[in-house]
Amino acid sequence: MSSEVHAFTARASDAELDDLRARLAAARLPEAETVRGAAPGPARWKQGVPLADLVDVVHYWRTAYDWRSFEARLDRIGQFRTTVDGLGIHFLHRRSARADATPLILTHGWPGSVAEFVDIIDELADPDDPDAPAFHVVAPSLPGFGHSEKPATTGWGIEKIAAAWVELMGRLGYRTFLAHGGDWGGAITTVLAGRFPQHVLGIHSTLAEAPPGLSTDGLTAAERQWAEGTRDFWQNRAAYAKQQATRPQTIGYALVDSPVGLLAWILDKFAEWTDTADSPFETVSMDRILDDVTLYWLTRTGASAARIYYESHRSIDPGLRVDVPAALTMYPRDIEKCPLPWARERYHQIVRWRAPAAGGHFPSLEVPGYFVTDLREGLAAVLAAGR
Repeated sequence: MSSEVHAFTARASDAELDDLRARLAAARLPEAETVRGAAPGPARWKQGVPLADLVDVVHYWRTAYDWRSFEARLDRIGQFRTTVDGLGIHFLHRRSARADATPLILTHGWPGSVAEFVDIIDELADPDDPDAPAFHVVAPSLPGFGHSEKPATTGWGIEKIAAAWVELMGRLGYRTFLAHGGDWGGAITTVLAGRFPQHVLGIHSTLAEAPPGLSTDGLTAAERQWAEGTRDFWQNRAAYAKQQATRPQTIGYALVDSPVGLLAWILDKFAEWTDTADSPFETVSMDRILDDVTLYWLTRTGASAARIYYESHRSIDPGLRVDVPAALTMYPRDIEKCPLPWARERYHQIVRWRAPAAGGHFPSLEVPGYFVTDLREGLAAVLAAGR
């Protein structure tokens, strides 16, 4: 590794954790929602996070959740920092013991973090099956997220982040590498592949960014339903994105000052975007969601993370081509699902396409077993196509 890369450890002070518990105990909550469906059922969430559910999570967060366990897990994987373009970038780095391992960068999105990957990194680096591909895994925190520094100026959009990832991987000795992402991580992975094909061997993504303005003519009924569902999401269920794209500073005050406000803002997305009948805790443990939320809270990144929408909302270059091999997986309850004919308009070498029967926006947390297998097989297909 380059001398510009340094080992990193972060420890929340006891005073910070005590302050969090005190704020949770003193929280002022609104009255219950006026739309109350019977549990289980999505109708309970039509006005947002139901009061009863929030009260339960707040109680667990205050009385039982163990942040120290999550800190220890990050340390076991390996934490590092380096400075790129004047900004400190935090990342997890787990080298495989296998001589045939391939470098792989995993990029999260919002409201995610590196917490999405901590349970799968060891499996990717050192699989039990000797015939399964192995990877040297790098999982950076996006600028303004987690333990990465907060940009003090504008400009840190998806194009600059992708260039920073190339610099980061080079400092680790990885001149060429694979890339995976979902949500903003999927957009950044697409930019990586399109702008830096000399470095990117191929990609796996759970987000396919089709060029704008494509017609639904010729799509199957199922593909048309995907397109209409994505359009409905952006027209009717994306107020959070409009807020963060236009006024991230305003919502940021609530997200940095109130742990309950931060929890509700993020929990709402875990509920709506997971493949569940009612509660996100049907597939994702409360501890895993609180790992993510607490990371935002302790690093005070509610505002800075929201600004990625201000920098990059709908900003991917319409003419960007991806010519390196690509494996794409569209999970059924994800918020955006791109029909294959549309995906082919940007990704010109799709070597593997999957539409599994289960899973949503956070597949590494919802269906980790399937996710790891799909990622391995997708990247194996990418590598085979590139030979």
